[in-house]
Amino acid sequence: MNMTIKNRVLKAIHNFLILLLRIERRLEPWFRPQWDYLFREPGSRLIQFLINRRRKNKDSDLKLAEERFDPDEEESLNKIIDLMMDQMRGRFKPGGYERGGNTKTHGIVRATITIRDDLPEHCRKGIFANPRSYPAYIRYSGPGPNVPADINDVGFMSMAMKIMGVPGEKLMSEEKLTQDFIATSGGATFVTPNTRENAKLQYWSLVDMTLYYFLNPKDSHLLDFFMQSLWTATQYNPLGQRYWSCTPYLLGEGQAMMYSFVPKTKEVERHIPGLPFGTPPFNYLRENMIKTLNEKDVEFDLMIQVQTDPHLMPIEDSSVRWPEKLSSFIPAATIHIPRQRFDSDAQFEFAKRLKMNPWHCLPEHRPLGNINRARFRMYYELSRFRQEMNETTHLEPTGDEVFD
Repeated sequence: MNMTIKNRVLKAIHNFLILLLRIERRLEPWFRPQWDYLFREPGSRLIQFLINRRRKNKDSDLKLAEERFDPDEEESLNKIIDLMMDQMRGRFKPGGYERGGNTKTHGIVRATITIRDDLPEHCRKGIFANPRSYPAYIRYSGPGPNVPADINDVGFMSMAMKIMGVPGEKLMSEEKLTQDFIATSGGATFVTPNTRENAKLQYWSLVDMTLYYFLNPKDSHLLDFFMQSLWTATQYNPLGQRYWSCTPYLLGEGQAMMYSFVPKTKEVERHIPGLPFGTPPFNYLRENMIKTLNEKDVEFDLMIQVQTDPHLMPIEDSSVRWPEKLSSFIPAATIHIPRQRFDSDAQFEFAKRLKMNPWHCLPEHRPLGNINRARFRMYYELSRFRQEMNETTHLEPTGDEVFD
């Protein structure tokens, strides 16, 4: 079989699998909650056992919050940036470029984050040092790299919070008074364990056959596939979902943390018109956000989990879920999203000028691990490329913006 025919066969199989997945997503409201209740946590524990068994004692000599650099990190990062830029060139036209990742904007909303006054002393580091409130913007988005109808997306979302008015030195000089927190709803683990594997994922994404990153018999990533499958699902409303950082960050010198946004408002709009086999609105997630924030305020807890075991809670392997039996999540702050209108054209144009980068941060919250080290230059270069193609400029917001 020549290469052209082989590629066509592979693409046809991939498209068929995607079709089956999209049909299953339309049926999920009638069975997925029960399935998750019975199988998500037991399945996650089994997969994590197998992942850790494969890891054996890798990086077991590292101390808490200690990193280990791989010699091929720069090579992998260059591949990721080149491949994601090629994806963007192939999917968007100048003036209409979207982000290479966290691509589709569901909405960007105003919020206030209030640091709690009952944090344990060892957690009072960086932005969590003093109980006070900050203004913030929160961008909810789909993963990308395309901008499909919501019902056809891959089954998870992102929540990126930019806190403003934060004093002190920042690790990335392009913004002076911000602290960014970025999380996804696809479970507590990242889609790839490291940048080396992420470069492979970006290749398969470029040729529009992402499933083969996981299913390629010559280089499979089945455990990661099953772990992600436990958490990716039909989405109903960005305001009612839990999000995880998936990668670690400093919590003061010598201490690492993961964080999570946990919804406190239980009743949000969740109806998806047209299911199972009709045509849901293209942007039903945005419409459900609009309906919710027309009626009520919404709140999240910002929770932090402190690393207590350098092997079972690794810094360099993002496929490993930090066990909550070793370190439970602690409520660190409350995020309050007031009733508001956020769907004006001006507000979506404003979103295009924002750069979300975990390196917009205080030194006490320096991103850790190879995925996060890559994000410093990757996010910077991709956002600069996107804004150049759109002939727009970067804006560090203050919270005083007016959208009429």
